[in-house]
Amino acid sequence: GSYPQLEDVAPRIVEHPTDLLVSKGEPATLSCKAEGRPSPAVEWYKDGEKVETDQEDPRSHRTLLPGGSLFFLHILHGRRGKPDEGVYVCVARNYLGEATSRNASLEVAGE
Repeated sequence: GSYPQLEDVAPRIVEHPTDLLVSKGEPATLSCKAEGRPSPAVEWYKDGEKVETDQEDPRSHRTLLPGGSLFFLHILHGRRGKPDEGVYVCVARNYLGEATSRNASLEVAGE
């Protein structure tokens, strides 16, 4: 039989991240799910800068999950800084365009 033509579609975000309050040293997941054809590549940005995950740096404590969510093995928080605290967005791209999620802030709970 004949099949309908599959049309390529630009990405859209179907699950947005939500604000998180996390205790230091705890794991955390910022959700993001995008649809599109071809399947969009997902990148995360924190305060406007690209988030490095273990794809770029094998020692990173952040992992990009297969669906596009960002998983933190443990939230880093030291006397000298709060490297994981900030505002995150997820961006999904394919050759037809890109979609950006809502902002989600990640806060580390007080000592």
